[in-house]
Amino acid sequence: MSTSDRQSLYGEVTAKIIAELEEGRLPWVQPWDASRCHCTMPQNGVSGRVYSGINVLILWASGIEQGYGSQRWLTYRQAEKAGGHVRRGEKGTVICYADRFTPKDEAEKARGEDREAPTIAFLKRFTVFNVDQCEGLPAELTSIPALPDPVMAVAEADRVIAATGADFRIGGGEAYYSPAQDYVQVPPQAAFHDPINWYRTALHEIGHHSGHVSRLNRDQSGAFGSATYAKEELVAEMAAAFTCASLGIQPTVRHSDYIGAWLEVLRADEKAIFRAASAASKAADFLLSGGEAQS
Repeated sequence: MSTSDRQSLYGEVTAKIIAELEEGRLPWVQPWDASRCHCTMPQNGVSGRVYSGINVLILWASGIEQGYGSQRWLTYRQAEKAGGHVRRGEKGTVICYADRFTPKDEAEKARGEDREAPTIAFLKRFTVFNVDQCEGLPAELTSIPALPDPVMAVAEADRVIAATGADFRIGGGEAYYSPAQDYVQVPPQAAFHDPINWYRTALHEIGHHSGHVSRLNRDQSGAFGSATYAKEELVAEMAAAFTCASLGIQPTVRHSDYIGAWLEVLRADEKAIFRAASAASKAADFLLSGGEAQS
């Protein structure tokens, strides 16, 4: 992909996110209709691989807008290889894949000079289709999965919180994470009108905990009201949403009053939402894996 294409993709996605925020809607907290499609992470229908980063927001938004009943997605070729096909006239959803690579000549030169070879960033576009847009697919790709058991979802959330090994304190009237002292504090469950909101709040604060210098090492030095502070809150919001969705808990917003600050961050840097979503996926993976960083 050329530099102009990359810039165009960053700009297109960021513009859509900004438009949502300007309307007071958060792309990581969708108006889920559980009777049609339960809240879960989007995944590739063939490989089962869960999508991550900015693609989660893109696919969630597309699924809600089009009213799809599944979070399974396929490329055109995958649909054909699975024995089906995309219906004529269906419009796909563009997602992206970002990574870095080392040119062969640079790698060889670096080896000869006993140094690290520089890497080059690249971004690719892919078009995927929801299984609802396809015909002739095998039943295992189109069957509606069972809704997550709410009791089991809560039990899993308890396990996730405990597995982090965080200094997790219950009490007081505020929920927060202290980077300097490295502990999480959340009010008792009785303080929440809806018990599930305790778990949503706890996962948000545990999301902050994952960013400590001894873990995923995010910049948590920003003072309240700063762009750095807003970026970390953005990561924690999405990390909690991704973790909740992975557990079968519908995400909710924790700090909608930061929308103005997030808009400033996104307007100043069209790559900011990509970085934040990537960091959020790493944080969610860290929590779901029991506090182990994923490669």
